[in-house]
Amino acid sequence: MTMLKLQHIMSNEIAKRSFLSRPPEPPASVLLSDPFQSIYIGTTKIFKVPFTWSFLNLTNPHIAVVGITGSGKSYFVKTLLIRASYVWNTNAVIIDWAGEYRAWVKQTGGVVVALGKGDYLNIMDLSGMRPIDRAKQILTSLEILTDIAQYPEQKRLTQEAIENAYSGAGFDLAEKPASGLGAPTLSDVVVLLQTKLQEGTYQYPAELENAIYRLRQFAREGEDYFARPSTLDLGKLVESGLVDIDLSSLPDERFRALAALFILQTLKEQMRSEGWSETKGLKAIVVLDEAWKVASDEKSDAITIVREGRKYQFGLIVASQNPTDINEAIFSNVGTNFILRIKFERFMNYIQGSLNFSDFIRNEISKFGVGQAAVEMAFQTSLRFPETFILERIHGEEPLYVYVIDLSDILVQSEIAANVLTREYQFEKDELKNKLIEYNVSSEAIDGMFASMDRNQRSMKILELVRNLSSMNVSISNIVSFLKSMSIEDTLITRIIASSGVEHG
Repeated sequence: MTMLKLQHIMSNEIAKRSFLSRPPEPPASVLLSDPFQSIYIGTTKIFKVPFTWSFLNLTNPHIAVVGITGSGKSYFVKTLLIRASYVWNTNAVIIDWAGEYRAWVKQTGGVVVALGKGDYLNIMDLSGMRPIDRAKQILTSLEILTDIAQYPEQKRLTQEAIENAYSGAGFDLAEKPASGLGAPTLSDVVVLLQTKLQEGTYQYPAELENAIYRLRQFAREGEDYFARPSTLDLGKLVESGLVDIDLSSLPDERFRALAALFILQTLKEQMRSEGWSETKGLKAIVVLDEAWKVASDEKSDAITIVREGRKYQFGLIVASQNPTDINEAIFSNVGTNFILRIKFERFMNYIQGSLNFSDFIRNEISKFGVGQAAVEMAFQTSLRFPETFILERIHGEEPLYVYVIDLSDILVQSEIAANVLTREYQFEKDELKNKLIEYNVSSEAIDGMFASMDRNQRSMKILELVRNLSSMNVSISNIVSFLKSMSIEDTLITRIIASSGVEHG
């Protein structure tokens, strides 16, 4: 016993010698910042040290958040936005791809804007920019969303028509706009191209027709969400506290991406025009959630904001369940990465390759439950401790209630059970609720489902879940999509549907 005590004492003494032992976490002096200039996130897993996030000693205030559905991404984002508003009086704009934050923003007294349901954004609004610069931005958006870059003549015709629309509305292309002028719209650009085609003097009419077709898809009556005068003032929205710009009612990914690109472009220009102020903290945070087309393209303003935002006290949070949807330039340039549970090997390879964390961290990530995270921070100066560490759990504004979808009932009767690594799926309550809303499950039915899960220690068997969804008039195809969104393998989904008995229900 004496020998064991002596060995323990010697081990502790040796561990204190930095030249022999590299600590597994940053020191408390780094993890704990001034409480008036930082946000409490949670405690570290190994030494149980409280971690307060501050960008003041980091390269920038930007954050990337990745993790599978149900890992707690939205819970973390909500926590950070609320606490940033307390600490720095930070405004927040959520570019909300699937309407996931809409109900929460309403509950907190924020502003909800629903594009596609009566609100419009004119993508030719100048927001204080020179028309020639806005024309270039519009062309960049079209290059990201369409194939226009492959057709130089169509690109030239489109840019020329955009510039002519500004000139025809009284704008000097090279000057910032004077007040009182109304910006033209994309519909005006289409009319100019159509007029040129009808004149019959252009030698390549097919090029004109294709240029018209490409723009008309965003200016067609009933889908002209970005080809009418704006009903929204983005400049005011970014100063309005907590704002959710809900894109879920727009027809498809192209429309959502065009909205997101325009919003980012406008906020970037406002950021530049306002410049730096002596006020400490963050003026605004923009959240870009599941916006794969916008976050993945190297021409996107998401990357520009990541590179420039610090000097303007402007933060960007990029969140996705698929890490490969986020351009590597974002991972390598943001000040902080929060990595929640990652399921697929290729996603883990991409993340580890981008951030270069250890195999120990990789193994920990694969075992995470809801709300657990690895944190990677890029400090302004080189320090002698690991930049990646494990959080025991994110501590949010409300208790993190975990709801479990249990696959044990289907795995008992399945010969593929031995190959299934995940036997239960965990969700933060609001995340599961929002997924059900996405599939048009009524509020009453959702409340009934949660009441049933609460009676069973916040758990439900997968076959019972599928039968419940079917009884709520959710179609088989939507049930399959729901299961796929949980990252359940296709072969197992087939077995679940067959065993549930709802195929002909």
